Amino acid sequence: MADSLFLNAIRQQTAALWARIRQSRLSLFLSLVLAMLLGIFLVLMIWWSMPPAAFSPTDIAHQQAERQAQDIVTGSISTATVIHLAETLLEKPGGYLSNDVMPPSVWMDNMPNWEFGVLVQVRDYTRALRNDLSRSQSQSAEDKDLVIAEPQFNFDSESWLFPPTEVEYREAIDALKRYHARLSDPQASAQFYARADNLVAWLAIAEKRLGSLSQRLSASVGQVRINTDLAGDPAAHQSTANASQQITKTPWTELDDNFFEARGSVWALIHLLKAADSDFADVLAKKNARVSLQQIIRELEATQKTLWTPIILNGSGFGMFANHSLVMASYISRANAAMIDLRRLLEQG
Repeated sequence: MADSLFLNAIRQQTAALWARIRQSRLSLFLSLVLAMLLGIFLVLMIWWSMPPAAFSPTDIAHQQAERQAQDIVTGSISTATVIHLAETLLEKPGGYLSNDVMPPSVWMDNMPNWEFGVLVQVRDYTRALRNDLSRSQSQSAEDKDLVIAEPQFNFDSESWLFPPTEVEYREAIDALKRYHARLSDPQASAQFYARADNLVAWLAIAEKRLGSLSQRLSASVGQVRINTDLAGDPAAHQSTANASQQITKTPWTELDDNFFEARGSVWALIHLLKAADSDFADVLAKKNARVSLQQIIRELEATQKTLWTPIILNGSGFGMFANHSLVMASYISRANAAMIDLRRLLEQG
């Protein structure tokens, strides 16, 4: 009897031991799988967070022309550039991330903000293309493909289903490609008018975008701003009265959002300005304004230098630590001022 009880106790202890071993092995296996998944996610997040390389608008236009067996005409370079910018949003490593709801992209915010900055410039340029660049005068008809492309790019940038954003933007890209193909067809009605007033119309939009980005970046340290909303017009009115002084400061959770949105927006604008340098070459030469445009591009290119820190630092203006937002705002402000001068030169020169 005693031997039977002893053997039963041994069996129970052995069974319990094997159960603990199996459980520990399962836990170890699950831990290893989880660690591998996290490692893969980390690598993907780092890879997908790398912005695309710069490209030559002229080279892109020639490649597009070769694929479609077309000639390079006025407007080909600018149109090919905006097409390539939109395609980059959809086809870069990781694809379009702003509307993703699955890991690891759902945990990322820097690249989605970069994408939104690029998207805003694509929207602005497509609007200028529809309203100004493709029309000879205010009474002329809109281009049939640009009527499709412009509103499609204004579709919700974060829609992931019914329909996904990528589908809407792809339709806009296809419409731009049809317009691009028709530019070099003598039998088609598509036109791109490289005139000073059309360039001024687009620069006015880009100028306001840069001004807004500069103000948002400068608010990283907080500052008291004097209300200048009605300055220069004593008869002007506004809907509701504002305080004579306002305190503006960006919440710390939005510092990197503003920084990477500005970085993406400027990246796209650099390429569009380089394309304009080619398509509007005669206009710029006549106004002796090409050097001014190239200086703007050089100022903006300084914002694309490598960021040597994993986080966006927000030191005070003259403190011990860097403030990346203020550095970015400095370059953008100088480019914005130069763009104002360029626009006035094109209007009056």
